[in-house]
Amino acid sequence: MAESPPIVLEVRGLTKRFPGVLANDHIDLKLRKGQVLGLLGENGAGKSTLMNLIYGLYHPDEGEILVNGKAAHIKNPNDAIGLGIGMVHQHFQLVPVLTVTDNIMLGNESVKGLFLDRRTARQRIVEISEHYGLEVDPDALVQDLPVGVQQRVEIIKALYRKCDILILDEPSAVLTPQETEGLFGIMRTLLERGVSIIFISHKLKEVLEICDTVTVLRLGKVVGDADPQTSTEESLASMMVGRNVILQVEKGEPNIGEPVLTIQDLCVRDDRKLLAVDHLSLELRSGEILGVAGVQGNGQTELVEAITGLRRAEGGKVIVEYKDVTNNRPRIVTETGVAHVPEDRRKNGMVSDFPIKDNLVLQTYYIGPFSIGILANERAKEENANRLVKEYDVRTPSIFANIGTLSGGNQQKTIVAREFSRKSHLLVAAQPTRGLDVGSIEYIHKQIVRMRDEGVAVLLVSTELDEIFSLSDRIAVMYAGKIIDTVSIHEATRENIGLLMAGIKRDKTEGMVTHG
Repeated sequence: MAESPPIVLEVRGLTKRFPGVLANDHIDLKLRKGQVLGLLGENGAGKSTLMNLIYGLYHPDEGEILVNGKAAHIKNPNDAIGLGIGMVHQHFQLVPVLTVTDNIMLGNESVKGLFLDRRTARQRIVEISEHYGLEVDPDALVQDLPVGVQQRVEIIKALYRKCDILILDEPSAVLTPQETEGLFGIMRTLLERGVSIIFISHKLKEVLEICDTVTVLRLGKVVGDADPQTSTEESLASMMVGRNVILQVEKGEPNIGEPVLTIQDLCVRDDRKLLAVDHLSLELRSGEILGVAGVQGNGQTELVEAITGLRRAEGGKVIVEYKDVTNNRPRIVTETGVAHVPEDRRKNGMVSDFPIKDNLVLQTYYIGPFSIGILANERAKEENANRLVKEYDVRTPSIFANIGTLSGGNQQKTIVAREFSRKSHLLVAAQPTRGLDVGSIEYIHKQIVRMRDEGVAVLLVSTELDEIFSLSDRIAVMYAGKIIDTVSIHEATRENIGLLMAGIKRDKTEGMVTHG
């Protein structure tokens, strides 16, 4: 029997308390050299807190951390970095207006005399990129890079500081399937070079594919370890949630009614003034879910922003319930009966420094029952918040806590609770389950189907093909700013949708292949 690799990181009895919350409760954890340890748990189970303790962002109340068998006293991230621990956060810690080289140097600058030595730093970045298969332009501005490449910059930044233990916190949450495969290739190269990885994810397929072992947290405690070779998605989901979870959405045939959303010849430019939505037309009726699939960057973001009033259209029309709402302000669009779960929750979905109770009424605070004349009805807001926090299982010590203090998944659940609870004719849901655990995904999928069955028209934009296939009645595939084809769910296969996402459309009569 082969000898197990040595333990490079061990956590013993680690405990962390916040006011009203026991976030980590005597946690034990082991990471072995050259292996991937998967860390699973519901939103609020304590995963990010645990990683922040290891990385020195928080300090434990009890317990100890050992690195290569020796007790480690980690007071701040510099201590962690000095011990060879690196962390890539779910929300990247990059300065958009700086170059890749400057971002990687930041806080660990190379100097020659009184001046920054960018040349030496740049050369080292190129060497790291080539050694680990992390292709990136060291001279590019971060703001011009796709999300997947920005993530590579974060990984290079950790390797630049000579980390051999790498924490990846929800690394695939913002990646397309193709970018995720690229990430896994990078991870395998890192393992071959002796790096050990802690991989935090809600995506059970990914955990089973890439991890050597899995530790599951629930309510701040370790509830067990699992072997990916003998585990299933269902068994991992049950460990996480403490009950059986239905991973497949149950829904009947749609009862389709009148048009709710009509888009005619829509043209929208992106932030670089390039045409992102190119003379696009579509129709969505009450009682159906139209899933919009496509590789990120093909105009989905700009389409959603134009529908919801967050971005001006250059041409064409957006019609909701027979009303032309083209280029109307978001409040006007909302008052027309549109609910919106935005792709970027921090930018467009919440106010970080506002309490949860206020974030739950951001679009309705000025109308009854949340307002009486010019005065806010605090009691109504609190009753609304208490109800929704319970219904959507938002893990928070209080409805008075600022939403910015919650985990990313609980922020998302707060936004979803607000949007799903309002009376609406059209739901525009962009990445609605991004960063959520399987139990929350199950609940939100049920709510989307409920809204569809109650006659709401649902536009679902997602990079998760499993989600698109599970929920959609029709699938529209976007490529290069256009709808390249729309396919009934009964005719859709992963093969034909995948081809369409690559811009390849088969001619049904002649079997020809054309590029959209």
